[in-house]
Amino acid sequence: MAKKLAANVKGVHYPLIIAAAYSGFTFYGLGLSASIPLLIATPGHPLEKAMGIVSLSQTIFSWPILIATAVLLFLPCRFLNALLHPKQKESITEIDPAVFASGNAATLELELAKENTLANRLNNSRLLSYLIGLAGAAYAVFYFLDGNTLNLDIVNFIILFLGIILLGTPARYLGSLNEGVKTISGIILQFPFYAGIMAIMAGSGLVTTIAKGFVNLSTADSLPFWGLLSAFVINFFAPSGGGHWGIQGPFMIDAAKQLHASLSQTSMSVMLGCAWNDLVQPFWILPALALSKLKLKDIMGYTVLMMFWVGIVYIAVVLAWGYWG
Repeated sequence: MAKKLAANVKGVHYPLIIAAAYSGFTFYGLGLSASIPLLIATPGHPLEKAMGIVSLSQTIFSWPILIATAVLLFLPCRFLNALLHPKQKESITEIDPAVFASGNAATLELELAKENTLANRLNNSRLLSYLIGLAGAAYAVFYFLDGNTLNLDIVNFIILFLGIILLGTPARYLGSLNEGVKTISGIILQFPFYAGIMAIMAGSGLVTTIAKGFVNLSTADSLPFWGLLSAFVINFFAPSGGGHWGIQGPFMIDAAKQLHASLSQTSMSVMLGCAWNDLVQPFWILPALALSKLKLKDIMGYTVLMMFWVGIVYIAVVLAWGYWG
């Protein structure tokens, strides 16, 4: 969408509009993409014996988080991005259509083969996609009618079948999947290396040292604040919400129980620390760079400034939540 806007609206600074689009990524920690709240709301999660099941009404749908979402959506992110736009015409870098000329051959829908076979007709059948999608929708309806709640598994399930319905045909769905993989090839390549770093940090006790260092400063009211800061630091080395929680979560939950602090607030503070750090964590910017064909240095300055704005909101929320929630 940012690329389309940059191509159709003259005078838009291309690096900034890509950075602005990426800045919305911090919202993943506040909504249904938030891996830690979804995980701890799922029966059988790794820390269930230590903390039980924590419903989403206590995390992403709690009033402090909803207020933080509204504040970020309508104040800092929205107006800061606009204020950062260069005022001088010579400082503006517009999109260069020639850079993307060679990549326009990619298509989201697989081409029909010349043979009019049953397989090809099924691959390009909207009816088949709608039947599959409606079967998934029916399951989701009965799932909630049975009294079940949102968790990681059902959110992934809903997204899968919504994609099947919205893209129209199995061929188009597969084409979109193939196209999407191209933009995240850097993540696919680097993720095993980050997994290794996470394993080294966990095995060496470094995560324990960092987390306990912050926890030792905490009280029941301030633990969410220190959880936020420690998660921000650890996320440089473990940029994965679920994986991050796997190595930091046990220490944070143990601390929360010892201090009689809120388990939901402590868990959510780690999630916010991850989402906050992702504004300056180069790992997750890779798809934006692949799509825009920009370099990290082109947009990082803007995301650093956004990180400071978002940090003010997140710190204010966890402090208010911890002391008055």
